[in-house]
Amino acid sequence: MDEQTTTSSAPTSPLPRDPLVEIIGVKKAFDGNEVLRGVNLYLHRGAVTTIIGGSGSGKSVLVKHIIGLLKADEGQVLFEGEDITPLGPRKLGEIRRNFGMLFQQSALFDSMSVEDNIAFPLRQHTRKSSREIRDIVSEKLGLLGLEGIEKRFPSELSGGMRKRVGLARAIVLNPKVIIYDEPTTGLDPIMTMNVDRMIQEAQEKLKVTSVVISHDMASTFRISDRIAMLYKGEIVEYGTPEMILNSSKQMVLDFLEAASSPRTVEHQTRGTT
Repeated sequence: MDEQTTTSSAPTSPLPRDPLVEIIGVKKAFDGNEVLRGVNLYLHRGAVTTIIGGSGSGKSVLVKHIIGLLKADEGQVLFEGEDITPLGPRKLGEIRRNFGMLFQQSALFDSMSVEDNIAFPLRQHTRKSSREIRDIVSEKLGLLGLEGIEKRFPSELSGGMRKRVGLARAIVLNPKVIIYDEPTTGLDPIMTMNVDRMIQEAQEKLKVTSVVISHDMASTFRISDRIAMLYKGEIVEYGTPEMILNSSKQMVLDFLEAASSPRTVEHQTRGTT
């Protein structure tokens, strides 16, 4: 798959340079209901790929396959060239440590301090000392411009600060991939811009690969290097923001028009990989 528009049929064009994650012919059904119908998608290393599509198109199910929470009925999910589909729980757990996830509402533990929230994955998955954990927590907070809030609780933070604390927890194990689940849902325009900047800054500082699930077209066209549209369980369009805007496929044009007329958005593409 290259810069050309693609569909869910078997890819015939060359692979992009060094794809970190490859989804190849993935199918998934629940009780006879086909949710994914042969998805092909390559996640470029170091890029922001945003997955768009209507409710029920399969976005969340696809992401669960990427991180190994669901196993495909058919097809492969490759991480750095290794098919994770047949892996057992132990090996799959090791693979998952390469992924960090920022949930829609940040999903912080209200009864825990900021420090304890961020430290949670370290205590669950490493044998680091308390001092090492404190140092790592302080480092991640400093990276996101949140120095000195370790002892605060989520209820004492603004919405933007909670998002950044959630991101600090997502990156505390130094993942190679960060997944953002509807990061701007329910936010006002100013907060949305702040979250977009947060994603872009994290991309630049951490050199990670990012996957964003979004219904927010203005945000999507600001932050994305690649955009993939899911429609009835298939990738019907994939490419740069400009390519998506110039799609010849009616279902893509209809979705973009209904979502918010992204042609009015001045977006900047940070270059391709």
